[in-house]
Amino acid sequence: MAGRLSIQASMDAQQLGSLQPRLHEWVASFKPCFKRSATFDHFQCYLLGLMADLQRKSIEPIALASGTAVRTLQEFLSMFRWDHLRMDRMLTQRVGDRFPAGGIGVIDATGHPKRGDKTPGVQRQYCGESGKIDNCVVAQHLLFTDDDPRNPFSCVLASDLYLPQAWAQDADRRREASVPQELTYRPKWRIALEQVKAALAGGVKLNWVVFDEDYGRIPAFWFGLDAMGQSAVGEVPSDFRGWVKRPACRSGQPCHAARRVDNLATHSPAFTHQAWKRCVVKDTTRGQLVWQYKATRVHLSDSSHPDHNVSVPTDRKYWLIVMRHPATGEIKYVVSNTGEGESVEALIRALLSRWHVEKWFERAKQEAGLGAFEVRTYVSLIRHWLCVRIAMMFLAEQTARLRGEKSTHHLRAGQRSGLDSGGENLAGGLEIVVSADPTLCVPPAT
Repeated sequence: MAGRLSIQASMDAQQLGSLQPRLHEWVASFKPCFKRSATFDHFQCYLLGLMADLQRKSIEPIALASGTAVRTLQEFLSMFRWDHLRMDRMLTQRVGDRFPAGGIGVIDATGHPKRGDKTPGVQRQYCGESGKIDNCVVAQHLLFTDDDPRNPFSCVLASDLYLPQAWAQDADRRREASVPQELTYRPKWRIALEQVKAALAGGVKLNWVVFDEDYGRIPAFWFGLDAMGQSAVGEVPSDFRGWVKRPACRSGQPCHAARRVDNLATHSPAFTHQAWKRCVVKDTTRGQLVWQYKATRVHLSDSSHPDHNVSVPTDRKYWLIVMRHPATGEIKYVVSNTGEGESVEALIRALLSRWHVEKWFERAKQEAGLGAFEVRTYVSLIRHWLCVRIAMMFLAEQTARLRGEKSTHHLRAGQRSGLDSGGENLAGGLEIVVSADPTLCVPPAT
């Protein structure tokens, strides 16, 4: 396959030469998931095609660039026998082994605009990529990041299809797209809980799970994380409700009802008697990133109570944090299920690590064809996203390794240089010619 591997760096000959055996070793590590060598060869072809410098990274351009029949690659994704579920578990276990101290799990969804009505899960729904209601497919993701300030590593542990209710109830569309019978409609927050549970079971330690208000607004989501013993910090909307103090009695009267968090922040003495505190999130090239905050402990409203006409406070207390950006005046309302002794500033820094997932989406679309799928079956879609995650993890591991080696050997080791999972661009450039056989991945002639 003619193409250029999507990794750039300023490196010496030794570093350059180290990429070839590492790529070969990475691809070969998945060989036990294939019974036939021919199918494994197609996996190599598709994976390297996703990493190659192709204008579009869908099946047809990859097949044409590698000299493979388009139909063959289509059948590789949709019909050929290979254990993609085992490969998925291998990725999770690799992260658990590499980061025993744990990291941060970032929950988010991404939409991919599509034409037509054949792609599994496609319908008119909100699409983050276009920022409006659009014809699109939505995927629910769980990203892992070590959030290292100098040399960050990020990878996606899970990518699952959000199957809208209209699809779940349409037997003909499900059959045509080969959607498994056991796959039913699940709201994105339930998928996210399942992803976190699977990551923990696979050996990944998540010191915090963070998310935006689409998930934080659901009390049952918080209670699901509590049941797992998983620490979390997430945004909630201004109309999210709770109590600073328990109501005097359990009643349906408005005076005993839970209060909106924006009202608590404005009127409760627990907040009004506090001065704004200053949290330095991180140092950037433009100076320090600073937020102001106030925080107190609150009870949430337990909506699972049998009497839905009565607001019932949780026995457990949660952090309610009000964040204010001093330059823009932006306000965020944040909840955390961590204990009273937890540092509020640590929670704020963890929450603001959510930028890693947005950067991963951006790079995965540009570098590995995350949204370039043109498939009509559920298995094809899941396998495409899996191959993208495999490609992105290799690129992230090698970028972190090379940047770390560069820091070790240069006087300005304290500065980041390189194309990383945190959004910086590597200085200099490297291109590697890739082929369907990883042993043929060699530097281009100069």
